[in-house]
Amino acid sequence: MAKKSAIARNNKRMRMVSKYMDIRLELKSIANDSKISFEDKMEARKKLALLPKNSSPVRIRNRCQKTGRPRGYMRFFGLSRISMRELALKGHLPGIRKGSL
Repeated sequence: MAKKSAIARNNKRMRMVSKYMDIRLELKSIANDSKISFEDKMEARKKLALLPKNSSPVRIRNRCQKTGRPRGYMRFFGLSRISMRELALKGHLPGIRKGSL
């Protein structure tokens, strides 16, 4: 089980990403547009740099929904490899079975 503080920090980052998503997309589109003047692009980049670091989607860590484990994450299931194996062996994941049987 992961530390509660690490899980809470990641959840806070997810909330910040959703809060600043529209502003960030608008500023990035201005900064990457070739038709806009250089000064406007630089102004958009400055405003983008002033946004909180945790509002960037790159800072979100994929974590297991069951345990919060950050390593061995399987995106399709939203679980770590350990949790996925436990649930698959119990038969709680439909269509999944052990390969050597």
